[in-house]
Amino acid sequence: MNVKYALRGKVVTDGKEFLDGLVLVHGKSIQYAGTADDYVGEMPDSIIDVAEGWICPGFIDIHMHGIAGHDTMDATPESLQAISKALTGYGVTSFLATTMTASYDQLERALQNIVTVNEKGLDGAEVVGIHLEGPWINPRYKGAQNEKDIAAPSLAEVRHLYEIARGLIKVVTIAPEQPGALEAISWLRDQGVIVSAGHTGASFDQAKQAVDAGVRHFTHCFNAMTGLHHREPGVVGAAMFHEQLSTELIADGIHVHPAVMRILYRIKSAERLALISDSMRAAALGAGTYDLGGQEVHVSDGEAKLADGTLAGSILTLNQAVGNMVEKSGVPLAEAVRMASQTPASILGIDGRKGRLAAGYDADVTVLNDRFESTLTFVAGKEVYRRFEQAE
Repeated sequence: MNVKYALRGKVVTDGKEFLDGLVLVHGKSIQYAGTADDYVGEMPDSIIDVAEGWICPGFIDIHMHGIAGHDTMDATPESLQAISKALTGYGVTSFLATTMTASYDQLERALQNIVTVNEKGLDGAEVVGIHLEGPWINPRYKGAQNEKDIAAPSLAEVRHLYEIARGLIKVVTIAPEQPGALEAISWLRDQGVIVSAGHTGASFDQAKQAVDAGVRHFTHCFNAMTGLHHREPGVVGAAMFHEQLSTELIADGIHVHPAVMRILYRIKSAERLALISDSMRAAALGAGTYDLGGQEVHVSDGEAKLADGTLAGSILTLNQAVGNMVEKSGVPLAEAVRMASQTPASILGIDGRKGRLAAGYDADVTVLNDRFESTLTFVAGKEVYRRFEQAE
């Protein structure tokens, strides 16, 4: 494919906003991104004028389980394909297929499915790896994970799942206080895996020990972990204290109060805070009753909960997360966009080709309107989503 076209309008990238911006796409890559006045080459015949809204880097969701009635744990090519396509309607161009606590047999099937589908490619958002969330978590902080399948992190099982995934495991969420966890953390670190503390009852000192062993990330900060207290900072305190480490945030205003969302942003900065959806299959479907790992989830009033009231993932999408950071927490738009694009790319080590609008980068682009709805999405230069009202 050697298509050449341009998008012109307000461009948001690198924590900045260009009012009269231009993004030129040639094939699968960006040829130019910046102000229209600074571009000196020939303009292509095809120019998409974005009169309202913003041209942004494609969003990267590093923690999402499912959407539109499908889940990673379905372990079928059809489900992963449906997830990939659905995500593009919300500005996501890359994602980590995220598992949850399940039997080792189920996890193996899910990982093998991701490997197979990844080799063939997807029609929508690109799978850039796997986030293994569970089964090596603390039962007391399980959240909506299924307790019967929670296990201690045996190094043999850690190795086994890693090998099945053929290098696609990029993030592993683990409770560092569990028996055998520190050994597993060290081994995963040596493989280049990002080890994340989550679903954990660790004390601040235990969390610090885990950081020394190789923890570099914190899963959905504040949720399913020991909270901040002035005499025992807990895992939340560790996430804030270790300034160099990255942290996830479910910015729906439900899992974390908007004021606390802003506090975390001010402490971690946009460079270390990644917006995630943690979405489950009910996302994009509305109210109803759904399944999550064999557990019944009830969705109403924008919340997904188990029968006992426990929050069960979310029905958030990343474009909504960006909008919430701006409208509910007063974060500048360019910073909110960065937390959904450049920051997750940096965490994954793919920031040399994704997460920015810059020459030589993958042409992963989303256009948001002034309601933060995705109206146009491109993956590797190919249009994969167009909102109906934009149809010509």
